[in-house]
Order: sequence, then structure tokens, then C-alpha cells
Amino acid sequence: MGTGCINPESVTITVMTREPQSVAEPNAVELAPLLTNVAQNWLAWQCTMIAGTCHGVIALGMPDQGPYRPAACWPEGSDPSVALSKTAKAAISKRKGVVAELKSSDAEDGADKDAIAYPIVIDGKLLGVAAIEVERLPNVRQKSVLQMLQWGAAWFQAMCDQQGQAQQQSGAAGGDKLGMVLELVGTAVEQERFQAAATAVVTELATRLKLERVSLGFIHGKHIKVKALSHSARFEGRQSLFRQIGAAMDEALDQESTIVYPASTKAGQDVSRAHGELARLHGARAVCTVPLSMDQEIYGAITFERPGHELLEPEIVKFCEQAAALIGPVLEVKRRDDRWLITKMLDSFSHQCGRLLGKGHLVFKVIVLALAGLVVFLSVFNGQHRVAATAALEGTVERVAVAPEDGYVATASVRPGDVVKKDQELATLDSKDLELERVKWTSQREQLSKEYREALAKFERAQVSILRARIEQSDAQIALLNEQLARTQILAPFDGVIVSGDLTRTLGSPVERGQVLYKIAPLNDYRVVLEVDERDFSDVVLGQTGYLALAAAPNERLEIIVNKITPVSTAEDGSNFFKVEASLADPPEHLRPGMQGVGKVEVGERKLIWIWTHRIVDWLRLWLWAWWP
Repeated sequence: MGTGCINPESVTITVMTREPQSVAEPNAVELAPLLTNVAQNWLAWQCTMIAGTCHGVIALGMPDQGPYRPAACWPEGSDPSVALSKTAKAAISKRKGVVAELKSSDAEDGADKDAIAYPIVIDGKLLGVAAIEVERLPNVRQKSVLQMLQWGAAWFQAMCDQQGQAQQQSGAAGGDKLGMVLELVGTAVEQERFQAAATAVVTELATRLKLERVSLGFIHGKHIKVKALSHSARFEGRQSLFRQIGAAMDEALDQESTIVYPASTKAGQDVSRAHGELARLHGARAVCTVPLSMDQEIYGAITFERPGHELLEPEIVKFCEQAAALIGPVLEVKRRDDRWLITKMLDSFSHQCGRLLGKGHLVFKVIVLALAGLVVFLSVFNGQHRVAATAALEGTVERVAVAPEDGYVATASVRPGDVVKKDQELATLDSKDLELERVKWTSQREQLSKEYREALAKFERAQVSILRARIEQSDAQIALLNEQLARTQILAPFDGVIVSGDLTRTLGSPVERGQVLYKIAPLNDYRVVLEVDERDFSDVVLGQTGYLALAAAPNERLEIIVNKITPVSTAEDGSNFFKVEASLADPPEHLRPGMQGVGKVEVGERKLIWIWTHRIVDWLRLWLWAWWP
């Protein structure tokens, strides 16, 4: 069973130092009958409102001490499962909402389910926990169910604060009101858009309480603007009514208290002129406005209007306050989520400005001041701007050793990376055929020489001339074969290092005339090739200096000087770059061709803020220019 909290709005409270006991411990303290009655009614309504609920339990105990035992179960007479008890215990231990996905092996009926629990906290003390077991839900529905438990727990906490042991007999009525509030919460939650949810809630309130009109408004600027009216989805032609309702809401907002008209003796000191004007002009007998607040900040109000000759009883007013306290935050969250993105941005900006210029929020102000100081520092002081690019080390000159003739590899004595001296043997080709050919021509010349001497002794001048020409031909062939035999040895042209070519693993393989066998680069004579991005290419000029850091020696900085810029771009991996060649001022001995690293060319001094932001600024300029008509 995996356990985790998915409700970002839940408030995390310091975990108790005492280990909470099991929710089913038998020696738990006896609970007040009122709390048990309210818990049973609340749990029944909660489980009925949440579709797919299989089991539910409320465990209560001594605040912050426990032990916590079941005070109410749903269905009545059932016992909480082991998995549900574990989830409730986790919520008690963490003091925040918990969602546990139960596998089929953990559930009693073998089906995949979710166990959801939320702690009940009153005056900062842990009173107990509410937990339900529902059919497997997607993550979005899990969050909604956890929010309903949170809001229901808030209503339960309010009832526990306001009721006493002397009101035990009114538990059933409290349960009916609780059920009505939970139904209103369900009505608000099931609507996706704010306007539909607000209209449905005020219409349901007006119908249940038998009121003429219920209005809902939220602060817009410095005044409250009516957003929803019961039994009405259109506002055309009711501007006068909306102005009067908005004035009544502003009146309650200014006094930060519930306004009832006609005023009772208890509320006789409240100013209710706008309420009286609303009742006189639009035929209401009694008017009540309840401010909506969250985190000690008023964000709207609900106005209730009753027709006829009946006044608003204190019980009705109290219920309206409780309903507003629970339903208001739900509608406020929906209203904020249903706004345009630009409106959310402006509201967030205004809120942050209020935090910056208002009281408190010392850490936030220190962070803002630190960031502002950093921006000023970067805008005033200069720094060295450097163009960074990937770099590779190459030899200034590279010579190749090629196959002089068609043949076969006989021997190979060097590999890439080996240091060689001038005229050192690198490899040899098979010379057996050439040696046999040379033996043939040598024998033929000996025979011709003998015939030449005989013809000369007989004074056969014509034969002598012919034999002399044939001897010269044999000498030429022998000289050619000697040259070919000498070229079967592949020699190093100068002192250097083998860059590429490895014939040690291909002995006996055929090679063709002109085939490259080795590449050789001289020692201590290198060039650095930088791949400069096209966005920085205009900043690089001849003669600039910089530094090179190789991957083989990242802590060593080698000074470089730009001496050649290739004005031809190369496209690779979706970007264009230009090759810039630079020379090393003092190359160390451990360098080898092919080493790679990062080179930085010093361009000059720039503002620090420009160095850090010029890339994104250039991109924005290009993007705006591309889209500008």
C-alpha cells in the first residue's frame, strides 16, 4: 500500500512528539455524545455525497493525546478495514491529508480501491481523523475527494467550536444543516466553470431557505461586483438592482461584519443604510449580507433577501454564515482558476507588489533587495567578454605515408600515438616477387655479357652492338627493381607522431598503389581549430588572444592567438559554425594531435549584464523582427 499526500493546499502542522495509537484501540477515552452524534451525521452525508464510497470512519480522541478510536462508521455497524485504519493512522502521524492506493490483495473484496484520510484539527490540536474507502479514482478525482474531506472537516470543526454540551438535543438539526452544506459543496465542486458553479449554489441556497433572491459578489478593484444571481443566468436590464446589491455588499465589506436588516438589538449598531435602500426599492422584507473571507482577508460577500413579512431568524443567519464560510473558498478557488491568463499574471504581480511594499514578509523583501542589488551591480561594472567554442588540436603540417606499389603488407612496427624519428622504418611490403624478378634479370645480364665477349673476340661488330643494347636494357631493369625493392620500406619523412594508421592487425592484406597507410604530424608544432558559433563570429578578429583548456588537462590554461578566420560556415547538429585557427604561444611537450577541449577568445570589456543576457536579447530581437509585419 503506497501512501502520499496530493493536496497542495493542506496546511502542514508540526507532527506530534507522541506516537499516535491505533484507531481501534479499545481503551480509548469516552467521547462526548454530541461529538459522536455530529460525527455520525457528518460521515453519513459525506459518504453519500462522494460517489463510489465503500466504507467510512471517523476516529476521535483526546486532543493531541489520543488514543483515537472509531466514533462513527459508515455503513452503520460496520468496522473499518485494516488498510483504512493504516491510512487513518498515517494521516494522524503526518497531520495532513493522505491518499493510499490499495491493491486488490489489500482490499477485502479483492478490488482496487483508494483510501483517503484527512485529520480533524481544532485550535491547532489534533482531535481525530476522517477516512473513507472509495473505488479506484484517477488523480484529479482523488484531489477533489480529498478537498471535500478537508472542507467537510472544516465545517465539523466549526460545529465543535460553536456547540456545547448543553446543545446535545439539537444534534439531529445540526446534521440536517450539515447535509445541506455538503450538498451545496458537492454542487459547487461538480461544475467545471466558475459561473455555472456560482449560479447553481446561489439558486440552491435560495430554494432551500425559501428566499426571494441570493446574490454572490467578489471584490473588483475597490468595490464588490455581483457575479451570480439566483434563478438567473443573464444580467441584462438589471443594472439598478446590481448597483443596489453591490452597495449593500460594500457596506458589509467596510464594516467587516455580517449586516442584517431590519437590525436586531444585538446588531443595532451596524450601519445598514444601503440594505434598507435595497429592501425599499426591490420589495424585500429582510436583507442579510455575509462577507466572504479567507486567510483573514475579505474577497467577496453573499446577500440573502427574504420577501413577505418574515424576518431572518438568528438560526438562519447563523446557518448563512456557516454556509458562506465553507462554500466561499470553493467558489473563490474556481473563480481564480477561471480567469484569463493575463489577469492571473497581473493579479499575481499586484499581490507580490503588496508583499513588497506592505508590512511583514521580511525574507521576501530581503530576496528582492538582493536581486535588485545584483542587477544594479551587473549594470554598472564591466567584465571581460569571451567567446567560447569547442576546440581541437591539430598538427601544423600532416604528411602521409602511401603504398608505392601494389603489394601485400609484410611487417608493421608502429601504431597511432607512437613517436618516430626521421627515416625510421614504419612498415614493409612483401618483396619476394621483386627479388625473383631481379635474380632473373641478373642471370640474363650475365648470359648476355658472355655472349658479348665472344662476339667481340670474333670481331662480329653487328652482334656486339645488339648485345651491348640488351645488356644496357638488363641494367636498367635491375636498377628499376632495386629502386622498387628500396621503396618496399615505408620510412618516416621527419620526426613526429603517428596520427592515424595501424597495419599491425592487417599483416598480409593487399594494398594498392597510392593508398594512405599512415598520417604523421610533427612534434611541438600545432594549431588550434575553434568552432565558433555564427552568433559570435562577428566578435572574433585576427590577433585576438585567448586561452585553451583541454579535456586531458582541464586545470591547465594554454595561451592562444587567432591567426586565421575561415569565412565558410559548416552546418552540424542543427547549428552553423565557422572554423577559426589559432596558434599556441608556448605548447607543452605532452600535447598530441587530436586532443579536444574548450577555447575562449577574449573580445573586450562589456557590461556584466550584457554578457549574461545578450544571447537571449538577440534571440528575442530576431524573433520579434520575424513576426513583426
